Amino acid sequence: MTGHRGEQIKKELSFTQNDTARLLYGDLNSNLHELEKGSGVKIQARGTTLTVSGAKHEVELAAQTLEQLYLLLEAGYPVYPQDVAYAVHILEKSPRADLKEIFLDQVYVTARQRVVSPKSLNQKKYIEGIRHHDLTFGIGPAGTGKTYLAVAMAIAAYTSHQVNSIILTRPAVEAGERLGFLPGDMAEKINPYLRPLLDALTDMLGREKAAELVAQGDIEIAPLAFMRGRTLNNAFVILDEAQNSTYEQMKMFLTRLGFNSKAVVTGDITQIDLPATQRSGLVAASAILQKTPGISFNTFTESDVVRHPLVRKIIMAYEASEKKAAAKNRGS
Repeated sequence: MTGHRGEQIKKELSFTQNDTARLLYGDLNSNLHELEKGSGVKIQARGTTLTVSGAKHEVELAAQTLEQLYLLLEAGYPVYPQDVAYAVHILEKSPRADLKEIFLDQVYVTARQRVVSPKSLNQKKYIEGIRHHDLTFGIGPAGTGKTYLAVAMAIAAYTSHQVNSIILTRPAVEAGERLGFLPGDMAEKINPYLRPLLDALTDMLGREKAAELVAQGDIEIAPLAFMRGRTLNNAFVILDEAQNSTYEQMKMFLTRLGFNSKAVVTGDITQIDLPATQRSGLVAASAILQKTPGISFNTFTESDVVRHPLVRKIIMAYEASEKKAAAKNRGS
């Protein structure tokens, strides 16, 4: 967090439960160090009492974060340094946000017993959009959880018998489906392009269970071209990397949706690899369907990135550079 220093203050916070306070602080005070780094304050710990020092607005942010994280721990949610970073980011942008409402929205528990839940307000809205709409769009940069959360929602729907199958698809080749030029049989040709989806499945279900469901056909991973001519009933369908679908492919995909099915379309319109002569199907669909009832559109920004903190900085640096170049081109 950056900004002017402003009025310097100290604030003391006391917590009632020793064990919960220790969890709040983290191993070797790792959570407190993350909070110091994220909010710009200094924290001193004595037993269950914390003294937070810094600029007034920074101290207020840190104190609010600590108080809400403590309530999360009391509710049984395990807090790690990355959760502290997410919490600071959420409350800095939206001071009235309720972390319990966001973090305790359990989507799925992975094979390794890791709870998949939203880590930003936009992720929370995205999940709610998927729950309450048959067609949902998630548009934004890499690392914002668009695909991962969609896969988690798909598996949750499958395991609770809301759907009979999961279909994961994406354009097979970024700049046109030139599969014939790749070595190997069809499975070997398409595997590199579908691997990220299989990785998400494996992370959720474990390698053996994921392979078993793929083998029996309950989970299908296929290139977008293979969707033509099908009607997808009782299925949870995810179109990933949709920015690289053509206008015709997107129209074809969206008209495959059958009864008792959900579709989620994800993509990053700043990463279009189609030839300049082809219009992105995702860009077109966003313009055409934006006001259509029953469809949920969700936009993510760099503030929703839940990967390594450097990823957010990299995205922001590229965006700044691209804006500068665009302004220069307009000027010339």
